[in-house]
Amino acid sequence: MDQQRVIRDVAVRLPVATTVRAACQGAVNALGEYAPATISVLLQVSDRLRCIAATGSWQVFSTVPSKSGIVGRVHASGLPAVVPSVAADPDYLPIRPDVRSEICVPILSAGRPIGVLDLQWNEPADLEQWRDVAERIAGLLGSRIAMLGGPPAESRSEKLLRHAAAFAAAPTERDLTVAALVAARDVSGLDVAVLIATRPDGPQLNRRTGTPSPLETRVRAELDSAGPAPLRQLISHAHRYGASYTLGEPGHPAVGAHRPLIDAGVRTLVAVPFGTPESGGVLLVADEELIRPDPTTVNLMELLAAQAWTCLDRLRTLIRLREQASSDPLTGLPHTGPFGRRMRRTTPGRTALLAIDVDNFKEVNDTFGHQAGDRVLVGLARALEGALRAGDELYRTGGDEFVAVIDVARADEAVRIAERLVGAARQTGRTISVGVALADGDESPQETLRRADEALYTVKRNGRDGVALTPATPDAPLPRQRAAGDDQEPGGKEPGGDNDPAGDKEPVGGG
Repeated sequence: MDQQRVIRDVAVRLPVATTVRAACQGAVNALGEYAPATISVLLQVSDRLRCIAATGSWQVFSTVPSKSGIVGRVHASGLPAVVPSVAADPDYLPIRPDVRSEICVPILSAGRPIGVLDLQWNEPADLEQWRDVAERIAGLLGSRIAMLGGPPAESRSEKLLRHAAAFAAAPTERDLTVAALVAARDVSGLDVAVLIATRPDGPQLNRRTGTPSPLETRVRAELDSAGPAPLRQLISHAHRYGASYTLGEPGHPAVGAHRPLIDAGVRTLVAVPFGTPESGGVLLVADEELIRPDPTTVNLMELLAAQAWTCLDRLRTLIRLREQASSDPLTGLPHTGPFGRRMRRTTPGRTALLAIDVDNFKEVNDTFGHQAGDRVLVGLARALEGALRAGDELYRTGGDEFVAVIDVARADEAVRIAERLVGAARQTGRTISVGVALADGDESPQETLRRADEALYTVKRNGRDGVALTPATPDAPLPRQRAAGDDQEPGGKEPGGDNDPAGDKEPVGGG
């Protein structure tokens, strides 16, 4: 091989290339006339290595994550790699099934890796000789790419599609909003993107998404001090008339609602409706330079806002469905699903279960109807929540059945909290029975709940409206029932009730 001839042929082709893609393809074609190898040039575009030029090959990876494969390793380190046997290199990305060896060298611009030149052989080759040739050609190619302005940038459409994937993957509304604002700045090329959202208590600016630029700081300050009226006008204007652009043209008055933006120094504005006027808002993308956005830019902003809103609407629906799946629609308390997951996290000796049943609840439904019964349950749920401590959890596990899961240092602490619940229920005009069991190290959570149920029915048999604690040892006698807040003896008559628990529901958690 005549090294100088190979390098000379590449050097002749590069100056006539007027684009980066043409320069890369010219270098690959010239090198391919001498090297019986699969040759490719990959340059960094966004966060990936993109194949810009390649010889005919069995398979070409169009894009590769920036640190994947031998090409990613070379790009990340800036050091060449000579691999005599690709089968022994765990980073090798299979291109052809018969490849035996590989040379990959970095393409540098101003001393920084911007891509790689990669050669793969399926027959024996003098790798050290070809490494020298590849490094010299990569140097020539890096210089020409720098003269042409650097690696090709993503098109705005490609950027939009890339950001759309981030919208779909956002786990929360805030993450999605941040992704949408980052995308708006990236795709439009303008300096500031803010979202004014319609809220029940009035229009609100999105929270900051990092360190704001000086213009964004001024825009936020002006919009905050302007009050809700201009924000509502901006939302209304966008949804009534559609997207608009270019603000600050000399000699032309601005729409009244735009005055805070002009005062902040905005001279270019793209305003795009976001979602619906009732639950969406308006996306504002702005700059302090006087730029005339072309219609394509505005169209892309409309597409971006529409995609972000679709993802936001879907995310809100999923959140609502998850809440419905884990919460009781009547009381808003978590129900059996979350309760089962919480039960798996009980701590022996510290977690206490308080099984709660509403006394004579069937009589309420039978006498006053189910709507009255629903009001009783909602009122009791709020009262019981208010009587618990921060960190205690209350679940609705059946029609008139609740379970409180609390962490305590001793069993008598759990009994005192149960007595508070009984007192809180009395304040609503109803009574409850509460059975208490402290998790034991040798039993399952289900067994702890069964013991709490047993204690609950001890209260039921002895007149309701009280608390009973069951010991951890099954053979130990149950302590005497304690009626919360009074000295009622077991079997005493409860207000408005009787001593027959037959009308009550099955034990909490039973079945």
